[in-house]
Amino acid sequence: VQLQASGGGLVQAGGSLRLSCHASGINFGLHLLEWYRQAPGKQRESVASISSGGSTNYADSVKGRFGISRDNVRRTVALQMNSLNPEDTAVYYCKVTTRGRDFWGRGTLVTVSS
Repeated sequence: VQLQASGGGLVQAGGSLRLSCHASGINFGLHLLEWYRQAPGKQRESVASISSGGSTNYADSVKGRFGISRDNVRRTVALQMNSLNPEDTAVYYCKVTTRGRDFWGRGTLVTVSS
C-alpha cells in the first residue's frame, strides 16, 4: 500500500489550498479515507474522513472551511481547505486502514502566515 500526498505549501491567512492523496495497492473504492494533521509540538489529530459511500466527517475546528472528496477512478482523496488561519499550520497526512493496520502517506506541509 502506498499513499502519496501533495499540494501543501505556504499561504496567507484567509487563503485556500487543495491537498491530494493518491493511493495504490488497495481496492480503493471499498475503504474509509482520512486526513490527519500534526502541528509543531502537538499530537496528530483527525481532520476529516470520507467513507466508501461518500459520507463525511470533520473535526469541529475545520467544519465549514474544509471539504473532503474522493475520486475512485483516479484513486485519489482530496482536502479542499478554505479560510485558512495560522492554527491550520501543520503537516497533513492521508491515511487508510486495511489488512488490519493503518497506512500513512509521507505528509505534506501546510504553512499559513498571518
